[in-house]
Amino acid sequence: MLVTGEPGDKVNFAEFIQRNLQLYKMINGYDLSIHAAANYARRELASSLRSRGPYNVNMLIAGHDEHDGASLYFMDYLASLVKLPFAIHGYGSFFGLSICDKYYKADMTEAEALNLLNKIVTEIQKRLLVQLPSFHVRVISKEGIKDLPSIYAKYQPDQTVRHESMEI
Repeated sequence: MLVTGEPGDKVNFAEFIQRNLQLYKMINGYDLSIHAAANYARRELASSLRSRGPYNVNMLIAGHDEHDGASLYFMDYLASLVKLPFAIHGYGSFFGLSICDKYYKADMTEAEALNLLNKIVTEIQKRLLVQLPSFHVRVISKEGIKDLPSIYAKYQPDQTVRHESMEI
């Protein structure tokens, strides 16, 4: 579960969902499916929208079930939930999603996916005003969650261009 939004809201909502999913497992003896967990989070966010203090969060919920296989859900702050083949959060998503639209394939290998991720990071480094030095990579599969080596900035802006102020 990846949550973005207002600092207090994202921590409170993420912990609330996480704790309630753990409570469900302790009471019933089994975990909810990814689909059920995503819909539970959606219902809770929709309920908070009707209260005096709605949460301002966007979420990515991902996981792997024996029945459904790999799943990725995106939920916005208005509690609309959609299952997607790929998703990106933040300002870099404007650049990264277009690359995913062009190069994503449903049957990609891990190496192909990392190559696609490198293309996205290169484009974000090239076009986004904020230069992020590294990107943490985490793979979610049926074997579990594993961390891969971080991707570090490779793009260096052209140093030959001189920026001068205009003088009249």
